[in-house]
Amino acid sequence: MKTLFQAAFELQNFFEKENWRFCFIGGLALQRWGEARLTVDVDVALLTGFGDEKKFIDALLAAYSARIPAAAAFARENRVLLLKSTGGVGIDIAFAGLAFEEEAVNRASRFEFLPGLNLLTCSAEDLIIMKAFADRPRDWADIKSVIERRRDKVEKSYIMERLTPLVERSDTIQLYPTG
Repeated sequence: MKTLFQAAFELQNFFEKENWRFCFIGGLALQRWGEARLTVDVDVALLTGFGDEKKFIDALLAAYSARIPAAAAFARENRVLLLKSTGGVGIDIAFAGLAFEEEAVNRASRFEFLPGLNLLTCSAEDLIIMKAFADRPRDWADIKSVIERRRDKVEKSYIMERLTPLVERSDTIQLYPTG
């Protein structure tokens, strides 16, 4: 786990040197807000907007190794760049551009995972929204763990205000079970 945090810290230093806006999401954020579970990669939202992704892709591929062939083409098509750290840890960089994603980056805060190692993670609420939108069984278990751990501290109205428009554009996610 220490190697994972160190890979994230290395990436954070790179982003900050470039003056890029970002926050850690996924398993790292879950370590902060929910029940810790094994995670093998670093997930990060990088605020790129739309149409200017090439400069980010080029700079990242110059600094890190790609995990797949044709990583740049994959990233342009899927808005996710798959890299590995110098220590071999997987890094998934999601290109953020939606208003909700920008707000999540703006709301992010630092958390000390190890002595002297602070990482910028999304809020508990934004993690819940991202995991609900991903809509995988393990994400729903993660959401439950965040809600159980945070109890009354979760801003439910914030979540519903942001998640509802995302769900309305989705063909697969339902906020309220039917039947």
